Amino acid sequence: MWHPTGNSILLVVRGADPVGTGREVEVAATGFAASGGQVHVAFTSAVGSLPERLTARGIAVHQIGLRSQPDAAVGGRLTKLVRRVQPATVLSFGRPQAVASAAAIRLASPVGQRPRLVCRVAVAPRGLADVWAVTRADRVIASSESVGEACRKAGVVRHRLDIVAPVADAAFAGLVTREELAIQLGLDPTTIWSLCVAPLVAESRLDRLLWAIDQLGVVRRDVEHVLIGSGPQVHRLHRRARVQHLADRLRIMPSCEWLPDLLREVRFVWQPGEVALGGGLFDAMAAGKPTVAVDSEAARQAIIDGETGWIVPPRPESEFPRRAFSLIEDDVAASQLGAASQERAATYFSADRFISALLAAVR
Repeated sequence: MWHPTGNSILLVVRGADPVGTGREVEVAATGFAASGGQVHVAFTSAVGSLPERLTARGIAVHQIGLRSQPDAAVGGRLTKLVRRVQPATVLSFGRPQAVASAAAIRLASPVGQRPRLVCRVAVAPRGLADVWAVTRADRVIASSESVGEACRKAGVVRHRLDIVAPVADAAFAGLVTREELAIQLGLDPTTIWSLCVAPLVAESRLDRLLWAIDQLGVVRRDVEHVLIGSGPQVHRLHRRARVQHLADRLRIMPSCEWLPDLLREVRFVWQPGEVALGGGLFDAMAAGKPTVAVDSEAARQAIIDGETGWIVPPRPESEFPRRAFSLIEDDVAASQLGAASQERAATYFSADRFISALLAAVR
């Protein structure tokens, strides 16, 4: 017998660290719990420190993905979880989770008694599966007007669509020093560090990142770079880093439990491609770090070009490392951009603003 409770909600998300989408999930889960909701979080991959962080806060966590990437078995496990938990609402984060959630709801619950499906999307729907999921959702929560317009063009009716801006709220722990981070990550504490957070997939255009690191190395060998992400291109990226003699300056990691503390220590955060919420762009803002990103929807939403960071065109490719170089060379300019970025985060992308808007959209 299907007996959903009115305040129960199941969040469906990929495994993550508390940056970008992961930080949104963390703020959402704790916010729903603080408002009296019965919160469950299902992770479709076994990557990242977020499950442990939520468990420590008393949130019910379900690890339905046992690999670094969601696999075919996730759909069946999610269907069983929906039957067992019987949530009133399923809130998915990201397009693949929207597809899995829509299918699981149809299989798990009887017609007329199905939980509400709410889809949080930060990248425009692509392909028939994405369109099928968002058009069957009871509500779609887009991260920007542009993403919302793409959802409308895909067939989402206006009265089912909300626009909720991302959250820029760095989850600092303050427990790890720079020297300890250097030991854990294999970095030199005396060098300058950069950070990129992105899934290791073609859309992230990480070839641009490696090329930029190569170019920076011509003039500055005292810069080390950290790339956090998992995906099918991991072996290709490691191989290319070796071929281009970047392996001594680039650390590629699927996850980093000290990521919030690492944000505090990097000189800048950059993003070479189309990534949901820009990977770590919004978190960098909250941490007072300047950002450099190749033009994308997330970059345009996060960055005021020349005031809080830099947005560069895809061509010429030299613009990406050139702007990063300016942040390495000019400490004053980097500090000014970072301070303006932090002020923008507090004004437009605060956690309070995000959770209030998200609660209103879901309810």
